[in-house]
Amino acid sequence: MTVSTIDPGEVAKFEAMAAEWWDPTGKFKPLHMLNPCRLDYITTQIAAEFDRDLTAPHPFAGLRLLDIGCGGGLLSEPMARLGAEVIGADAAARNIPVARLHAEQSGLSIDYRHTTAEDLAAAGERFDVVLNMEVVEHVADPLAYLTACQTLLKPGGLMICSTLNRNPKSYLMAIVGAEQIMRWLPKGTHDWAKFITPDELYDLIRKAGLDPVDRKGMVFNPLSWNWSLSSRDLSVNYVTASVKRQA
Repeated sequence: MTVSTIDPGEVAKFEAMAAEWWDPTGKFKPLHMLNPCRLDYITTQIAAEFDRDLTAPHPFAGLRLLDIGCGGGLLSEPMARLGAEVIGADAAARNIPVARLHAEQSGLSIDYRHTTAEDLAAAGERFDVVLNMEVVEHVADPLAYLTACQTLLKPGGLMICSTLNRNPKSYLMAIVGAEQIMRWLPKGTHDWAKFITPDELYDLIRKAGLDPVDRKGMVFNPLSWNWSLSSRDLSVNYVTASVKRQA
């Protein structure tokens, strides 16, 4: 029996929104807006780590990739299109049929599972890449969760992890702005106390047994209404890359 880091209250929030994953104007509108920026970072880091040419037809062919907390498959599908063997896992059971149906309609073969990082690790599953996007701020024990993600990586593997910084600006942007004013997300989607600063995340990643190698901010511009990567501004949303040492 594995110890779970799942927070049932957090899972319930996303269960309630499962049917809206692929509606770009619905409750997941912020993720649809953020997705091009996330994909830019993810694809660049994977290509650099595994020496892949992003102009090739299927640059990630031969890579086994886990999208943990996959939701409806907003990241799993583009990774599959790039040639990776994709396993999408989510603790919210209602997300899985939504993701499966959309992948089938899109002509994509993706292995979606209702499971956890801990159970996958206990089953001996191993991956070249673990995508761990906007999940760590929703779990009950971030260190135990990141340790499970580290176990899931093959030696030389890459983890991409994004989350939200914890400071007054992130409270104003993510809680007051996104949930209360813009109503992009239902109230209570995020718990500001669970947000993690970049230095705290780097420390957790190291304690979990990985080596952080990069971090960038993902910055929203209200004038151009889009997201971009920043080497300096990690004040709200940010993303990290870390690797597992070769044996």
